[in-house]
Amino acid sequence: MRHRVAHRKLGRVTEHRISMLRNQATALLRHEHLTTTVSKAKELRPFVERIITIAKRGVAGGEGNGRVLTARRLVMQDLQDREVVSKLFDSIAPRFAERPGGYTRLLRLGFRKGDAAEIAQVELVGSEFNPRAKAETETQEAAKPKTKGVGGRLRAAAERLRGGKKDAGAASESAAATEAQATKRAAGRRSSASRKTGGSAKGK
Repeated sequence: MRHRVAHRKLGRVTEHRISMLRNQATALLRHEHLTTTVSKAKELRPFVERIITIAKRGVAGGEGNGRVLTARRLVMQDLQDREVVSKLFDSIAPRFAERPGGYTRLLRLGFRKGDAAEIAQVELVGSEFNPRAKAETETQEAAKPKTKGVGGRLRAAAERLRGGKKDAGAASESAAATEAQATKRAAGRRSSASRKTGGSAKGK
């Protein structure tokens, strides 16, 4: 029986396990999504939600009585990145001001190829991270005709003119080449005819 056994040990000693959870919590709050194994994700969710609750209560308490400062100090015990702490208090905690818990979501993604461990994605509710969003936006931008400014239009017109000049030059060059070939053929015929007439005159 597993009575009063609250957490998973994850095959690590206590110091390593706490350090790993702190690093994962920092990454989750920075990027608002994280991919890891299901066991680690289940341990990470209550760890992160406790931190968000502390920040949310500190922001709700106001700065006049020092609750925000106390909450920042409590959060800084687990999160060592000041930029992430500022993001937590400035944008993430106010987002969940009216939400009574349940700030994260766990989505199962399948199994890892190397060791067949079950993989899950942990994300903050409201972020709705889409891993294909970047590729979709890139394809949409590629499909859209690019609007050119005045400089782009001028450059395009100049390229068209240059291309037209090149085409006209190529046509004139081809016409000159055909004329030269025709003159060469005519000259060859004349020379052969003169040789024939000269040979017949000598025979006479």
